Amino acid sequence: MKAIRIHNYGGPEVLQYEDAPRPKPQAGEVVVRVHAAGVNPIDWKVREGHMKDFWPHKFPLTPGWDLSGVVEEVGPATARRFKKGDEVYCVPDASRDGAYAEYIVVRESELALKPKSLHHVRAAAVPLAAVTAWQALFDAGQLKRGQRVLIHGGSGGVGHVAVQLAKWKGAHVLATASTKNQELLRELGVDEPIDYTKQKFEDVARDVDLVLDLIGGETQERSWSVLKKGGSLLSLVQPPSVEKAKALGVRAAFVAGHPSGAQLAEIAKIIDSGQLAPVIDRILPLSEVRRAHELSKSGHTHGKIVLRISNGNGTTERKQS
Repeated sequence: MKAIRIHNYGGPEVLQYEDAPRPKPQAGEVVVRVHAAGVNPIDWKVREGHMKDFWPHKFPLTPGWDLSGVVEEVGPATARRFKKGDEVYCVPDASRDGAYAEYIVVRESELALKPKSLHHVRAAAVPLAAVTAWQALFDAGQLKRGQRVLIHGGSGGVGHVAVQLAKWKGAHVLATASTKNQELLRELGVDEPIDYTKQKFEDVARDVDLVLDLIGGETQERSWSVLKKGGSLLSLVQPPSVEKAKALGVRAAFVAGHPSGAQLAEIAKIIDSGQLAPVIDRILPLSEVRRAHELSKSGHTHGKIVLRISNGNGTTERKQS
């Protein structure tokens, strides 16, 4: 099969389009023909070697841990929840080869039927962002109807999904974004959009039950002051100080998302009910994977970047010369 692989850590130039062995399913696994793969910060962080202590990958490595596609083969000893031809989406295990390839092998427990209302390219924008937001807001944050939540980076890949899930739960949502993304925040249903280039969020946000930090650094440090007693500061990018949280009478945690087919099945229902929709910054062919990584690393995308792997008729997007 064709795949994008890296043979060593480095810049975008280490991403190589080449032949790779087609994976075979082991017990409890499923082979999926990939139609589209979402691009996320984890992709370029792994490529640059930032995650090597957390996930000791072996080379050559195929990146990309966000996908939509069609079941091609079901391995032995599975629960047979899926069959050949099923349209599925998935967050695969990031310690294994990813989805920048014609085929990927994943654990059956990581899969869910994709939302019926989304074609593959849009569906591929959902899994990692949605599962991460779900686990932060609802598992770690225990967000409830009527609570106040502040989401930093509300127009980004995870942020725009977190906003919609919080609204679905019935929370009062405050979110930060730059001037150009204020309209998007309003379209997503944010109750109090905050333009961080023109105002300090702590001048607007008060008595917040939950802060979801997707930025880190100074933004995280300034967030302590907006929490009410017993509130929570959860970060996906930088572990917040547990000592400071204890002194202030609040909770703090670093959240790292993990694959969950069961949660993706619930998320698909929300999408098909019209209460959650991915925002796509741009769709690129697999041949432009290096550009996709550069755009993701810039941190200024408006929603998600998606790579089209298969054009739907069984052929792969070819590398451009």
